[in-house]
Amino acid sequence: MIRRAVAVALALTLAAGLLPTSAAGDGDPASDVLLGENVFYPYTPVVAPSVAAKLNGETDAATRAGFPIKVALIASPTDLGVIPSVFGHPQQYADFLYREITFAGATHLLVVMAAGYGVQGAKPTVVAAAQAMAKPAGPSSTALAQAAISVVAKMASASGHPLPGTVAAASAGAGGGDRTVLLIALVAAALLVSGALVGLRVRRRPGARPR
Repeated sequence: MIRRAVAVALALTLAAGLLPTSAAGDGDPASDVLLGENVFYPYTPVVAPSVAAKLNGETDAATRAGFPIKVALIASPTDLGVIPSVFGHPQQYADFLYREITFAGATHLLVVMAAGYGVQGAKPTVVAAAQAMAKPAGPSSTALAQAAISVVAKMASASGHPLPGTVAAASAGAGGGDRTVLLIALVAAALLVSGALVGLRVRRRPGARPR
């Protein structure tokens, strides 16, 4: 019985050694988190809750709009686990991370560091739109998250899947000038018509009948 128990234990140990290592096993925290979540947040400092809620909502909205996306915020080398050498190189890390998470399904990926953005899984026009955005305002976790909110919206729009809130804001900004010009034109036309009517009344003689 003892020999049988030892044999079973050895067999289980060998079987465990033959199993493929998970994303957590390769020492890359983001690749593990992004399998189940849309956003990987830095461990420290913590992102402001209100900003995190907005970014979560933005990625959910992007998915509903037909543009699923994963976002990795990298504030320090610690966030990269055993590959801190790619800190400051967002595109290099995006290339690595994309391979780690896409076996679970196709998606778009945005990596945000203070140095800029890394994008994978997107069309060239979408990549160009992200790279054209201003870098985060600072290296803090919250600054990275705030930048990600803007970049996700820009990428979704460039892909042909604009987010509802972004569309409303863009319409309000772009249409404001047009509405003002239209209002001025209408007022001017009303004044001209009013002036013409007054002129007709002045030219008419008192008691004269129209011909």
